[in-house]
Amino acid sequence: MTLTLSASRLAALAFSAILLTACMGVIGDRMANAQTQPEGAFVTLPEGRIHAIIRGHGPDLVLIHGANGNARDFSFGLIDRMAADFRVIALDRPGFGFSDDFGGPEGPLEQADILRAAVAELGVERPILLGHSYGGAVALAWALRAGDDVAGLTLLAPASHPWPGDLGLWYRISASALGRNIVLPLVAQFAPDSAVTATLDGVFSPNPVPDGYLDHLGRDLTLRADQLALNARQVNSLKTYVDGMAPGYPALTIPIEVVHGTSDETVGMSIHSERLEQEVSSVNLTRLEGVGHMPHHARPEAVADAILRTAQRAGLIR
Repeated sequence: MTLTLSASRLAALAFSAILLTACMGVIGDRMANAQTQPEGAFVTLPEGRIHAIIRGHGPDLVLIHGANGNARDFSFGLIDRMAADFRVIALDRPGFGFSDDFGGPEGPLEQADILRAAVAELGVERPILLGHSYGGAVALAWALRAGDDVAGLTLLAPASHPWPGDLGLWYRISASALGRNIVLPLVAQFAPDSAVTATLDGVFSPNPVPDGYLDHLGRDLTLRADQLALNARQVNSLKTYVDGMAPGYPALTIPIEVVHGTSDETVGMSIHSERLEQEVSSVNLTRLEGVGHMPHHARPEAVADAILRTAQRAGLIR
């Protein structure tokens, strides 16, 4: 998931926030009064801790969230749905949710290596990896790096290939020194609920945002200035990384189930999932008519079926 603001909302918000800051004289930190608490446990590595929500028993299913999200995106339904058949491990990527930032890893391969080390501490061997959006790139990087140590992939609206053009004004500003030092701290402190809600509506469009979703995800987690800055760096650089990764995809022989909504305007199906389908013989693409960027919320039964197919194709279940 990508939680950003449009250029017009950004300009209005920044102007208003500057006036408010001048009056208040201080910018606080949302995390100082954080209401959202960890749902899971922490895996300690030499460089820091990774937060993991762990439920169920069975073959290992590792869930990797998208841009500027966290593992709570999956605990809003998907984890409990799959815990009867799998040991489900939903991870906060480094620097997101409750995981330490590990120096702010920029590329999917580096993030995959950190997450691999974390789940190894949990005794995970040959997991199924599920990656959503940006997390799809991390799952693909993990598979490229680990080879047969991955049983299969289930990818939801994955960002897998380079795309034409750039990402627009928000990412140019937020990745700049001005964005990191002024704009993002202002957004983190003063973003009105209406702007956050409108942005979330855009991510889910044309499907509705489930009642209670944003409160569950955690406003205080998604609007941290340091996380917004890391997210901007990662998304800005992703095109270069997937350009380097894509030539390796045809060599993947593990089962890969891809689920993508035909109405997704955040990660275009024709640029990403359909190219995976064309280039990798083990890919089975499920197209969900009228579904946007969040298929695990809009069509959870279709996503559950795709995970089960991955496990069956990998010989983990019958």
